[in-house]
Amino acid sequence: MRTFFIALRALVFATVFVSLWGWLALQVSAFDRRIGLALPEWVTIPGVVAMAIGAILALGCVGVFVIWGRGTPAVFDAPRAFVAVGPYRWVRNPMYLGGWMMLLGFALFERSLSMLLFGLAWIFVVHLFVVYVEEPGLRRRFGEAYDAYCKATHRWVPRR
Repeated sequence: MRTFFIALRALVFATVFVSLWGWLALQVSAFDRRIGLALPEWVTIPGVVAMAIGAILALGCVGVFVIWGRGTPAVFDAPRAFVAVGPYRWVRNPMYLGGWMMLLGFALFERSLSMLLFGLAWIFVVHLFVVYVEEPGLRRRFGEAYDAYCKATHRWVPRR
């Protein structure tokens, strides 16, 4: 029953997170409409594919956090156990990569150059958050296990 409530919290937090960033991206897309700028129509299908792949990756990471980490992706309700399984075997930040893919896919689906630029700014801010906030916190919580994981696993570029 406890896992059920963790999963429920995780789904609520993920929904709020995706909704917030989607809403912000739509606000940014107003710049494209004002100047009459739109990406070509053919980018909508790759956009849907990128959103789907990103959503599958991000939801898979949420599931890993719930089942193995016994927590959620939210900073204030983080996993209690160190998680280095599933997508986390190949890259340290697959959930952010999934979110970024969803955001870029949404930009392509909307045919919005402004949203693409917003996606680039988003990943830059996320990178700063990861480097200066998240990783130091994980080092404090999980110590040598996290240090060994960092040496074996890239931050952003997946490797086998």
